[in-house]
Amino acid sequence: MSLSPEDLAKLVLVSNPDAAGGKVFFTVTRISLENDRYESSIWACEGEVCKPVLPGPFDTAARASPDGSKIAFLSRRGFGDKDKGVGLWVAEWGGEPRQLAKFLGVLDFSWSPGGEALAVVAYEGSPEGDVKHVERLPLWINDFGFAYNVSSHLYLVDSYSGVVEKITDGDVRVLKAAWAPDGRRIAYAVARDLLKPYLQDVVVLDLKTGEQMTAASGFSSVSDIAWSPDGRHIAFTGHLRPRGLSSHSRIWVLEEGEGPRCVTCGFVYNVGNSVNSDVRGPSFARALYWAGDGLLFQATVGGTVGVFRAALSGDVEPVLTPGGVVDEFVPLGGAIVYTYMEANKPKELYIWDGGEPRRLTRFNDFVLERWKLRRPSRFVLRASDGAEVEGWVLLPEGPGPHKWVLYIHGGPKTAYGEGFMFEFHLLASRGYAVVFSNPRGSDGYSEEFADIRCKYGERDFQDLMEVVDYVLKSYPLDPNRGAVAGGSYGGFMTNWIIAHVDRFRAAVTQRSICDWVSMYGTTDIGWYFVEDQLCCTPWRNRELCVEKSPLYLANRVKTPTLIIHSLEDYRTWVDQGVLFFTALRLHGVEARLVLFPEESHELTRKGKPRHRVENFKEILNWLDKYV
Repeated sequence: MSLSPEDLAKLVLVSNPDAAGGKVFFTVTRISLENDRYESSIWACEGEVCKPVLPGPFDTAARASPDGSKIAFLSRRGFGDKDKGVGLWVAEWGGEPRQLAKFLGVLDFSWSPGGEALAVVAYEGSPEGDVKHVERLPLWINDFGFAYNVSSHLYLVDSYSGVVEKITDGDVRVLKAAWAPDGRRIAYAVARDLLKPYLQDVVVLDLKTGEQMTAASGFSSVSDIAWSPDGRHIAFTGHLRPRGLSSHSRIWVLEEGEGPRCVTCGFVYNVGNSVNSDVRGPSFARALYWAGDGLLFQATVGGTVGVFRAALSGDVEPVLTPGGVVDEFVPLGGAIVYTYMEANKPKELYIWDGGEPRRLTRFNDFVLERWKLRRPSRFVLRASDGAEVEGWVLLPEGPGPHKWVLYIHGGPKTAYGEGFMFEFHLLASRGYAVVFSNPRGSDGYSEEFADIRCKYGERDFQDLMEVVDYVLKSYPLDPNRGAVAGGSYGGFMTNWIIAHVDRFRAAVTQRSICDWVSMYGTTDIGWYFVEDQLCCTPWRNRELCVEKSPLYLANRVKTPTLIIHSLEDYRTWVDQGVLFFTALRLHGVEARLVLFPEESHELTRKGKPRHRVENFKEILNWLDKYV
C-alpha cells in the first residue's frame, strides 16, 4: 500500500509510563492536521483495562503519587499558542484537576515520599523585550528560544496549597532531582559554569538544615538520579569524559563518606537509549531504578534497547531484551511496565512479570493491518579495517532492481535499528529501498567504536561507502539510482559525501553542518562541541575546522541537493543551510533551499504536523525528480 505524507497523522503515540498503587499511567498523543498540533491525554490501566482519565488535549507527563491516589502532570491548559511556559497540575483519582503553579519550562518533577510536595526543576527568566541585551552564553537553547537571561532551578511546590519555594539560586542550570526515602533530603544535578555546561555536580541538600554537600563533581551527561530504598546510597548516570563527549554513560553509586564508584565500567555498552525514531511522543520517564540491592537501567545494544540489572559488585545481566526498543520503563511491584517498538511497529504499552510480555494497548493495530509494513533486512559487514558494521535495508514491494536512499543518522553518537521510522516506510511505499546503518561514531557498540573525535569524515565516511558497496552486491538495488540523505551530523555527512564522490543522483541534507567555524559561535552547544569533537576552534587548529567543513569543498559538488533547515534551529543554526545553498548555486549545482518558520532542530520529530507533512512532500518531490 502506498502511504501519503498525511498518513503520519493516523499514528497514535504512546509514551511516558508511570506506576504506583497498582495503577499504570501513560500519555496518548494524537497528531491533528486540522488543528496543526499534537493533542495529548492521560490514560490509566488497572489490571489490563486501560481508559482515559484526563481527556486533554494538552495534558502530558503524568507522575503518580507514591500511594497512587493522585497524579501530577504538565499541561498547556490556558496558554495561548505563542505563550511560553507550562502549568503543573494535580488530580485526585477520579477527581477534577487543579493547577498548582506555572513555570517557564519544566525539566523534571517528582513527588515527595509522603505526597505532600513536588520537587520541580524548571526554567526561570527575566522578562524579555524585542531588543536583546546579551552578556552571557548560551544566547539561545534549541527548542526553547533565547536563553541568555534564563537559568534553571530547583523548586518545592506544596501539593495542596500550590505554594512555590525556590531552593537554589545563582546563574546555574539545575538538571535533575530525586527525593531521599526519608523526604528530608534531595539530590540534584547542577551545571555551575554556563561556559562549561558539560561539567555537572551531584549535590545533596538537607531540607531541614539547608546544608548542601557536593557529593560528586566534574561529571557529564548526568541524566538520572535514584536513591536506594534504605537511603544509604545514591546512584546516578554520567561519565568523566575518558573519550570526551563520545564517552559512554555509566552508573555510579555514592555511599556516605565515600566518592562515586562505577558499577557498570565493565559493561561494554552505553547506559541509556540512543536509537532513533520519528514518532515517540512526549516523555519525562526515568531510566534508573533500584531493585533490591541492584539497579535497573536501559542500554543501547546495536540497534536495540533493553533493560539490564547492575549489581553493586559490578556484575550486569539482561532482564528484558525482547529484540526491539524498550523505549521507556517503570517497575510495578515485581513487574516492569514499558513502551516498546520495532522497526515496523510503533510504540505500544506492555507489562512483563517474568513470563511472556502482555500487551496493554493496541492503538495502532488498525493502521498496521492496512499498511502491512515490511521489516528491514539486517546485515553485518566486515569493514576494510576488520571492524563489524551493522546495517539494514528496508525493501519496497516487487523484485527490483530498486531505486534507493542511503540515510545517515545524527549525533553522531546515536543509532539506527529497531526504532520505528515513519519516514522510511513512507519512502519504501513509494518504491525506494532505504539503506541505514551504524558507522563508526554510532552508539550501541564499544566506546572505541563511538570515538571519532578529530577524525570526522574519515573512518565514518569509509564505513558508509563500504555499506553502499555491500548492499549493491547483496540486495536488488539499481546502482545508478541512489540518493543520500541525513540530518544534523547526518546532514554534515551528506554534505561531506557529495563533496567527495559523485555516485548519488540526489542528496537531501537537513539541519546540517557545512562550516565548523560558524557552528562554533552561533549555536547552543557549538563552542564546546566543536572543540571536543573536531579538535579545533577558530583560534586553535583553525585549519582543521576548515579542512573538515564541506563548505570549503563546495566547488567539488555536482549532486543535485535539497537543503532543509528550520529558522529557529539553535543546535545547527540556519546559517549552515544558507551558506551551503549559496555556495552550491554559485558553483552551478542544482539546489533548492526550504526554510521552515517557527521550527527548531526537532522539525522531523516533533515539528508542527503540517510542516512535517510539507517536509515529506519536499523530499519525495526531490527524489522523484532526480532519482
